[in-house]
Amino acid sequence: MDFRGKKYERGSNWSDPEVVELLHLWADESVQAELESCLRNQHVFNRIAEVLRGKGIHRTGDQCREKIKKMKLEYRRIKDNSKAPRGGRTWKFYDVMDRVLASRPSLAYGGAAGANHGGGGGGLLLTQQLLPPGSMVESYHPHLGPSSALAFPHVQPPELMEIKCEEVDSEDQCLTPEPPPSLTYQPGGSAEEHEIERAFLDRSQNGSPISRVEIPIETSVSPSGFSEPNMASSSRIQNLGPRPGFSALHRLRKKRKVQRLKDPLDALLLKTLTAQREMEERFLQMEERRLQRDLEVEERRLQLEQRRFELERDHEFRMFNVFAQMLSILKQNNNGSSASGLPQSGDLSQPFSDTAVGEGAQTEIRTAQLARPILDRTTNVFSFWTHNDFQSSPYLSVRGNIVKIFQGSTEEGYKAYHDDKYDEDKNPNGIINFGTSENKLCFDLMSKRLTQSDMNLIEPPLLQYPDWKGHLFLREEVARFLTYYCKAPAPLKAENVIVQNGCGSLFSSLATVLCDPGEAFLIATPFYGGITNSIFLYGNVKLVYAYLNSQITGTCTRPFQLTVEKLKEALQDAQSEGIRIKALILLNPQNPLGDIYSLSELHDYLEFAKRHELHVIVDEIYMLSVFDDSATFHSVLEMDRLPDPQRTHVMWGISKDFAVSGIRFGTLYTMNQDVANAIGSLCYFHGVCGPVQYKIAQLLRDRDWINQVYLRANHDRLKAAHTFVTNELKTLGVPFLNRNAGFFVWIDFRKYLRRGTFEEEMVLWRRFLDNKVLLSCGKAFECSEPGWFRIIFADKIHRLQIGMQRIREVLEEHEREILNEDKDQSCPSDSEDKADSTDEVIFVSHHQEPASAGSTNLGDLIGLLQQQMRSSDWLQKNTVEQFAQEKPEIYDIFSKLAGKQ
Repeated sequence: MDFRGKKYERGSNWSDPEVVELLHLWADESVQAELESCLRNQHVFNRIAEVLRGKGIHRTGDQCREKIKKMKLEYRRIKDNSKAPRGGRTWKFYDVMDRVLASRPSLAYGGAAGANHGGGGGGLLLTQQLLPPGSMVESYHPHLGPSSALAFPHVQPPELMEIKCEEVDSEDQCLTPEPPPSLTYQPGGSAEEHEIERAFLDRSQNGSPISRVEIPIETSVSPSGFSEPNMASSSRIQNLGPRPGFSALHRLRKKRKVQRLKDPLDALLLKTLTAQREMEERFLQMEERRLQRDLEVEERRLQLEQRRFELERDHEFRMFNVFAQMLSILKQNNNGSSASGLPQSGDLSQPFSDTAVGEGAQTEIRTAQLARPILDRTTNVFSFWTHNDFQSSPYLSVRGNIVKIFQGSTEEGYKAYHDDKYDEDKNPNGIINFGTSENKLCFDLMSKRLTQSDMNLIEPPLLQYPDWKGHLFLREEVARFLTYYCKAPAPLKAENVIVQNGCGSLFSSLATVLCDPGEAFLIATPFYGGITNSIFLYGNVKLVYAYLNSQITGTCTRPFQLTVEKLKEALQDAQSEGIRIKALILLNPQNPLGDIYSLSELHDYLEFAKRHELHVIVDEIYMLSVFDDSATFHSVLEMDRLPDPQRTHVMWGISKDFAVSGIRFGTLYTMNQDVANAIGSLCYFHGVCGPVQYKIAQLLRDRDWINQVYLRANHDRLKAAHTFVTNELKTLGVPFLNRNAGFFVWIDFRKYLRRGTFEEEMVLWRRFLDNKVLLSCGKAFECSEPGWFRIIFADKIHRLQIGMQRIREVLEEHEREILNEDKDQSCPSDSEDKADSTDEVIFVSHHQEPASAGSTNLGDLIGLLQQQMRSSDWLQKNTVEQFAQEKPEIYDIFSKLAGKQ
């Protein structure tokens, strides 16, 4: 039974009979000896409490110890302050505590009333028989173990205890009050006790609860005025007779508890506890199942890690196979070292001649010898970096390291341009930028319009968080603007408009919400290379290419023409390699070709996408930059009926058409609300500030200024700049595509390449950059034919003149070098082939024939190697096991090489 409840807390009051019983047990010599001999005496008080419970006194060991401690403190206080009684009454238990603590003989209580200390005041004697003969041994031994030191076998039946009750000189109250003089405890039951017990039982049956405080005990008040709270008034004692013994009260409590079980509250409490226990059991079961699931997930993760490790190991062996085949080709086509500068034997440690091969080829060879291949996930082409070029940072994740090195000629040239910008006054020898697609012709018009008074408004809503899709007033204005300029058959809705800080952000968002990592978009090459960064760096989405070429064959009526057949072929190739394509990207007008798709062509592309359940992302960012009346732009939104409106998404921005590429603003129009809401969640990361949104809304609203002032001037200036650049190209005899949209001309510099490789294309690109003019090479647009370049003509005439003069110097010098090499080798030169011209296309298709097998060089071999590696099916067929069986001698060499690394 637990007596640690609130009713029996450590500070509860003790009655004098309970104190007498406690002192009798505590004062025993064996108890005192054990208390003095042990460090922890809690077990002694626990056994004392057990004996007291046998007598009907329900106290815990802590309460017994605390009571003795308080009595010791009271004894010491009196003794220290008084030294000896100085008249008045002392504490009633002083003599008892003094006998025990002064090591006096065992206590014997009895006798008559003693005299007062110091003769002052009348003494009050309390006499009672504490225990019947033999009751100490009978009640104590059942609770004590046989080895316990607290067995008290020698304790004799106690006599009456005389306790003096005298006043204390101090003002402090006594710890325990006096009992009434007539209070005498009988060990056995008497007729009066049975009468009281029957009265208690009758009262319990009548529905009156019996509590301890209602036990009929006369309240005694100590000389200090303290009244015992658990004693009743004297009138109840007179009515009910003497107080029953503790054993009788204990029996009453047991009977009362049996009756209380019938209380409906007890049943309700039992149900509540049972339900709580069941809930705890269910919670434990759920926790066990959760832990089991966590273990299963961790096990699957370890399995995936093991699988990834195995795939990486197989990938490395495949790359050894690739390099072995390249060496095999080199051995077959280079019997001597004089022609190519390559080693004759298969010794991989022999260095290559720096003078015999080009810089790009040396890099490829050193990389194959020293560096680990890295897969470019966006193009399925293996690119190589040397140890000096590629350093994995320990501070970055794997993806972070890929992002760090994810750059090409575009980023390199752009950085060089910003480090050395051309300025006609401050830096006339700086780099002229013909590589970045910006309109630099209309700064005067835009600066004047954007600084007018109606553009400057600052209100609280513009400085607070907007709807992440864009302020409603801006989206409404964009919807009206696109309805007008895209010639939509019905008004477009503002709820379908989403605003972000540029079309690059929109490409990233679409890739994230339409694809899972590793899935792909389909796009025709050549194309604007910034799309690769946009969809890969965040979404880890690939691009699958539909390669277009310059040859006019079959159903093609112009160079680099996009057809449904080419899209279908690229889609089938990707599906055979296990690549899942989710969307088709269309650029209209096309960058860098300048092509404008007709309505029938757009309809064919959209129908193809619908058949294969592909989304279509149409980028129309150059739609207002068609600068010749002979060309007509058609928007997808112009169609009366879209084949699949829920999968058709149109993008547009102001950076190109309004010559403000520094203001990052792009908008997406989609009828698919799931896509709109998903992209809207990402607008938090790609938002446009409120004041800029207001300026753009004001700009798009000013339809008269756009039509009468800006577009007229912009188109005239674009046309004049385009005419100047194309006339210069015609003078140089350089083929190019003659288009009337965008800011660019697609130029054919293939005849200036020594060899038809992308390495030679990069050599020519660097020659331009060294001569302080920045162009974009075809590799930056994933063109399948080396030698094509894009030039931006949307610039002031004086800069165009300087830039074209620098281009002329590079081409003439490069052409002289090629002629000298041809004379030394006694080979006819084909550089004298000039361009065949038409109004639409100036194009030469026969000036460069494929290299013969006998003239195969290192650049061609590397190009062939890269072309082979574009096919993952080729990698799957050329496994490590197959390679070891077919070419064991080369496999042994590479095994040794791998061991050295």
